[in-house]
Amino acid sequence: MAKENNIQTSTELKIASAKLRNCPTSPRKMRLVADQIRGVDVNKALILLKHSPKEASVRLEKLVLSAISNWQLKYSDDNSELMVKKIFVDSGRMLKRMQPAPQGRAHRIRKRSNHVTIIVGLKDNN
Repeated sequence: MAKENNIQTSTELKIASAKLRNCPTSPRKMRLVADQIRGVDVNKALILLKHSPKEASVRLEKLVLSAISNWQLKYSDDNSELMVKKIFVDSGRMLKRMQPAPQGRAHRIRKRSNHVTIIVGLKDNN
């Protein structure tokens, strides 16, 4: 059974990734934009991100371009059949601040950040 797991086609192995670390946006806001481009062709994803009004779309657009560039450097070909295979957003570090509140109290403010990982690969023709 171990031999079956080691046998893979060449298209499954051809992936490239890019990571964005400690992005000062809350993970929830970033996931809203990331869900729009999951499983989409990279050219269509770039168009979606270019015309999205969300602030997170600018950062994700740069990340998609970086993943495409990583693909071109790794495999030395300009393939237009790339798609966003996986994209996931993890919670990053959280800066904790205090904000004054009435009657001498203080409220905790959590400034969230996130980590985004994107994996691009060839389209499956199945």
